[in-house]
Amino acid sequence: MSGSDDQDSPPPAKEQVVGWPPIRSYRKNCLQSSKRNEVEGMGMYVKVSVDGAPYLRKIDLKVYGSYPQLLKALENMFKLTIGAYSKREGDNGSDYAPTYEDKDGDWMLVGDVPWEMFISSCKRLRIMKGSEARGLGCV
Repeated sequence: MSGSDDQDSPPPAKEQVVGWPPIRSYRKNCLQSSKRNEVEGMGMYVKVSVDGAPYLRKIDLKVYGSYPQLLKALENMFKLTIGAYSKREGDNGSDYAPTYEDKDGDWMLVGDVPWEMFISSCKRLRIMKGSEARGLGCV
């Protein structure tokens, strides 16, 4: 009889392992926890593209404390010169202008809003040719 007890115990264990926990709820919990971590200040990653570059980069905006720090990091990352293209001053002879897409889907010049507002509304960054960005400064 002990042989029949051994045969009966493994099948229920298999049934419990197969399909538990359900994949759908597991993925749902992972997504919720990652969103929660982002809201709690773990990091705010945005994609950065440069006109003419065949690749994108991803940076954490929470690492930087101001526009000058961010622009310096972008210059070093992409090996280009970004002028002081903020506050609608013009490009000061630079070939590139940093722009960003806000939550509404509008493209704006980096530096046109206070830093904290920029951090909360930036979805992605694009460093575009200065000639293309001239229209963004004029509203």
